[in-house]
Amino acid sequence: MKLQTPETTAPADGATRRSVAPVICYPVDTLPAPDLAAYRVARDGWTKTGEVIVPPRDARSFSVPAGHFFRIVSVEGPQVGDLNLWHASDTRERFFSGKTRALHGTHISTGDRLWSCLPWLRPMATITQDTLDWYGFDDWGGGVHDVIGTRCDPYTNMLLHGREYHHCCHSNLTRAFADATRRPLAEAEPLVHDVLNVFMCTGFTRDTGQYFMKATPVRPGDFLEFFAEIDLLGALSACPGGDCSAEHSSDTAACHPLQVEIYQPRAAPAGWRSPPPNPYSGHHGR
Repeated sequence: MKLQTPETTAPADGATRRSVAPVICYPVDTLPAPDLAAYRVARDGWTKTGEVIVPPRDARSFSVPAGHFFRIVSVEGPQVGDLNLWHASDTRERFFSGKTRALHGTHISTGDRLWSCLPWLRPMATITQDTLDWYGFDDWGGGVHDVIGTRCDPYTNMLLHGREYHHCCHSNLTRAFADATRRPLAEAEPLVHDVLNVFMCTGFTRDTGQYFMKATPVRPGDFLEFFAEIDLLGALSACPGGDCSAEHSSDTAACHPLQVEIYQPRAAPAGWRSPPPNPYSGHHGR
């Protein structure tokens, strides 16, 4: 457990050190802003081309071509989901939650982008609509759609509870990705990565700085909508924590399915082009 009382006496200038104003690590003023108006015009007259139901406590994969939209939809009851994304033709390129967090913040919403890992570092998807954007941050500092939690996994479950549980989101995503790519589990697992926690309401406690969860505000009909900037392979797990109000990684929480819907616009958004990989030379000073 973290010590609640410091063991070290503050120096004479401790208050001065603590009063230093923070500086944003990655100012994003120079990032090209997504043209949300163009994306929304492109939705007019779109056609649904696919639909995937993700069963409770399990995961399913789906594919979205560049220039298409997809939605993650609450369909029966409060339920959170863990999302992984890969480049459809080269799954070494995958969602980079840490850099997404550094650029956009701990919780993401409309206009934010999901960035891929190094050395590609480019937008994979742009959030174009979020029916939970009204939530903001609550009195506990909780917000929705976080990129701070890693994903529930069987290793941490074993560490904390001393027993095996195979329907953690990590295992669910591993099975879905292995099935989609026809890889053995041992080869698929290292490519499963930290997630976007869709619909999950989370934050950090102010006293101990610990990651917390609370009941999600999502209700049937709510959705999070994305525009695929590159060809995507996705996997979504309907978390065994259900609405994450109490249980995590267990069969006791009430769980519900999630739905993924894929839409093809009549035409690409005006001026849109699929982003190329990051242009850094890769020389690393050599």
